[in-house]
Amino acid sequence: MIEQIHTYREAEEYISAIPKFSGKNSMEYTKLFLQHLGNPGQNSKIIHIAGTNGKGSVCAYLCSVFREAGISAGMFISPHLVTMRERFVIEGQMISEEEFLEAFQIVADHINELPTELKQVSYHPSFFEFLFFMAMVLFERRDVEYIVLETGLGGRLDATNVAEKKVMCILTSIGYDHMEYLGDTLPQIAGEKAGILRPETPVVYPVKQKEVECKIEECAKTVGAETFPVGKDAIKEIRIQHKTIDFSFHLHYYGYIRFTVSTSAVYQIENAAVAIRALELLSDRRLTVPVMQSGIRKAFWEGRMEEVMPSVYLDGAHNIDGIQAFLETVKTHSCKGKRKLLYSVVKDKQYQKVIDTLAASGLFDVIGVVALMDARALPLAALEEYFRQYAGFECRTYEALDTALEELIFSRGDEDKVYIVGSLYLVGEVKALLRRPRHD
Repeated sequence: MIEQIHTYREAEEYISAIPKFSGKNSMEYTKLFLQHLGNPGQNSKIIHIAGTNGKGSVCAYLCSVFREAGISAGMFISPHLVTMRERFVIEGQMISEEEFLEAFQIVADHINELPTELKQVSYHPSFFEFLFFMAMVLFERRDVEYIVLETGLGGRLDATNVAEKKVMCILTSIGYDHMEYLGDTLPQIAGEKAGILRPETPVVYPVKQKEVECKIEECAKTVGAETFPVGKDAIKEIRIQHKTIDFSFHLHYYGYIRFTVSTSAVYQIENAAVAIRALELLSDRRLTVPVMQSGIRKAFWEGRMEEVMPSVYLDGAHNIDGIQAFLETVKTHSCKGKRKLLYSVVKDKQYQKVIDTLAASGLFDVIGVVALMDARALPLAALEEYFRQYAGFECRTYEALDTALEELIFSRGDEDKVYIVGSLYLVGEVKALLRRPRHD
């Protein structure tokens, strides 16, 4: 029995503690518990998104356009940066603490009254399952028209994949990540991600690697899903400004139409294009070209080449594909002063290749390292040792994040640029510190 929980903080603490006593469950049990909840969200139109990089950004572009069109939508994403409530966005707004607590209590009540089949196996939702169930409860209570679901890890065995009826599936960029669970090759990883596909449900994906494209097409043919690849020829006339990027994207009925993303991150062109193609395929008359243009322009996604202060950028790139995309954007930023980088990572990532790529880029005058405040953090000594193998930049080591920010950000030169990149845990820690009054 879950003890009586009365506050948002207590609910958040309970969920955070779940990994200590409950691991991943079989899809069968996840589906049974969703049924036990009454299959919340089944009357909404579900758009399901899997991939290695870009999932959250595509979610954000979709929901921004829905909001512009006056269409109610709920978005479930992961991970969060500062507060768990960030994972639940309805009509463009993060849910309140009161809504979080209400959804928590509904799920908790159902755990306390399990059906026989789940009681026999002492079922308890995993950390991610609990949050997913809360999301579906919240979306049901708010009666949203569209639900945008981001997978947590993989696709085929992800808790969100118990949703059977979907109006759209989207596969974003596929790369090497979570290989211990998803496979050692890109086709294997793509096959796991493509496990979200459903018969007669369109799937949109970017054309990047031939082997990935072939695997997605193979999976789609097996389940009877129609594919809509977004090729490079659909995007042209890219013009990079200081804080925006203009590009033309080919719509099936209108030809090339001009769009603008409000970011300097070059990789967001692809994510926006994938979202636009998906929106076009929904064939909703409310999703007009002007609405899509405005929604894409207004979209904002935290921690993706986010300029948190003048010339200070936060980016959650944590795998090799994400880092390469990050560096492509850094190259487009003119800098008359010094470029400084702060990096950290968790130890279960392919950090060696990432560090090699960052160190060999020749883009940074200073590279600082700091350990995360997380049990999975790569130790500071290991970070320092790896970077000090390289020449061409000054390597700095910081015992504490606030010290690193004080030196790199608050003491930077007027023409310097500072980049903070690596784990999303690092992004979250930085954002939490920046929100606090200085010298607190």
